[in-house]
Formats: sequence, C-alpha cells, structure tokens
Amino acid sequence: MTTTLGKQRVLLLGATGETGKSILQGLLEDRESFDVEALVRPSSVDKPKVKALADRGIKLRIGDIQGPTDALVKTLTGIDVVISAIDIMGVLAQIDLATAAQKAGVKRFVPCSFMTIAPPGGVMSLRDQKNEVEQHIRKLYLPYTSIDVGYWHQISFPTIPSGRVNYFSMFETNVQIFNGGTMPTMMSDLRDVGPFVARIIKDPRTLNKSVFAWSDILSQNEIFEIMESISGEKIQPTYTSAEEITATREQGAAGLAADPKGYIATAVKSQADYKYSMYVRGDNTPEHGKYLGYLDARELYPDFKPRGFKEFVKELLDGKLEKMYGDLRL
Repeated sequence: MTTTLGKQRVLLLGATGETGKSILQGLLEDRESFDVEALVRPSSVDKPKVKALADRGIKLRIGDIQGPTDALVKTLTGIDVVISAIDIMGVLAQIDLATAAQKAGVKRFVPCSFMTIAPPGGVMSLRDQKNEVEQHIRKLYLPYTSIDVGYWHQISFPTIPSGRVNYFSMFETNVQIFNGGTMPTMMSDLRDVGPFVARIIKDPRTLNKSVFAWSDILSQNEIFEIMESISGEKIQPTYTSAEEITATREQGAAGLAADPKGYIATAVKSQADYKYSMYVRGDNTPEHGKYLGYLDARELYPDFKPRGFKEFVKELLDGKLEKMYGDLRL
C-alpha cells in the first residue's frame, strides 16, 4: 500500500487552459487530499473563464509571475504544491516563479512539462526550454516533480471521409502519415492527465523525480487501422517523408529566429519538433523514458485504468466530445 502525504494546498497556474482544466478536475475529484486555488494574473481577473473558476468556488490568488519576486513570494506563501500549466509562450517565466516558490517554502513545484518524452539538447526547442527551468529548480534545491503525458488522443486521430469527426478535429483534413507511420509513440487521453497528476503529487515516491503517464503505445499505422475498423470508413492517407519533416523543422527554426517572440513562429517550430522527435527519432516510448530516469505512472498506480484510444474513438464517433480550444481550426 502506497503511503500518501496529508492534505495539501495546491496552487494551479493555467487553470483555464486545456491541460490546466484537466488537472483542476482531477484535483477537485479528490477533495480529501487537496485544497485547490488558482493563480491568476491581475489582467485576467475579469475574464469570463476566470470568473467561472470563482463561480465554482475556486479561490483565486492574484499574482504576476513576471512581476517583483517579493510580491510573488507573498502570493505563494502558505502553498504546499505549485503546479504550472502555462502556455508555450511563458515557459521561461517559470524561472522567477520557481525562485519565489523556493523563498515561500513551497514543498513541491510541478513545472509545466506535460509533453512527450524527448532528451534535451537540440531535439525539441520546447523541451530545451523546459529543461532550462528544471535545471534552475535543481540549482535552488526546490522540491519538484516533472510530469510528461505522451501525445493526446485528442490530437492524434485522423479525419474520415464522412466528416463525422470534424466537429472535434483541429484540422479540417488530417490524414498525414509521417515517416512511414511505423514509429510507436506513447499516448494519453487529456481527461486522464488530471487524475494522474492528483496521484503523482500526493505520492512521496515521486518527489524530485520525473514521471511519465500514458494509456496506449501505438504507431500511426495502428491508429489509422483502429479508426477505419471502428468507423467502417476507408481513409486515404498522404505521406510525409523523414526528409520532408526535417526540412519543415529547419524552416520552422528559421522562422523562429526571425520572430523569436512570435506565437505563430513558436507554434510552427514546436509542431515540427514534435513530428521529428516522435516519428523520425522515435523518442516517445517507455524505454526511452526509463533510460532518461523517469518513473512509469502505470507501474506506480496499477489501480487507475486510463481511457484507451479505442474507447476515445468510440466516443468521438458518437459525437460525445466537447471541442478543445474553442473554434480554433488549423
């Protein structure tokens, strides 16, 4: 039987984002273990999504993570666990947040990782930024846990000719197979991120460790086969070679160099890096995670059964899912 920590006061940054919403729900489902609050920028207090948090009874702490450190220390005082689900444009802002957390006596800092497994050192720009944050955390001797979750089911499925899944897809047509489609990659349902996080942060075994969570290990070819089998529709894929992925990644790097603070340039480079890491290098596997020193959440919590990709596809085809990111269509 796993020993767990006592009731903890958790402060969540990014509670209105897609990852943050899942984490918030997972924590709220375990009220015996957590008192949950949300960290909100002063400029966001009046936004409808933030007001909705308050309407749900979530206590708000107002603080600017890019403001004076002393003020941020006061904001974090009394918090046991800080969880960051910040967006890709604010990753390095966590450096000051970690400094404030250490001064405020935070007992566990969970930086925003929640991505696929990949080593630092030029494979993924986003991974390198997150590694920079983690290195700063270690320099402070701030207690931490880093959590990665593979690639979401919600962005892994192909579209089908009937258009039955277009209501949920971020892409009007999404039938690309990369580098032959044979590389296995770890996947998870976004809705299971929160329950995994809730288990991980109350577990003493995960303190000062990295953990990966997942439900399936599938290649793109297997994903397409599952989609065809359950939907009864034949998908005509398009193929993108490893050389084309590498070229797109180089173009993305050039675009980011020209506009280092641009959201579009950052997102384009990030997506190209994901494809290169997962489908060319094959980084996102349990074997590579364990090599890099991660713990496997499936081994830590055998009682928790995450949603499999087939289960997700059935819900998707039945029209039961709520679209992510509002009306964004890429």
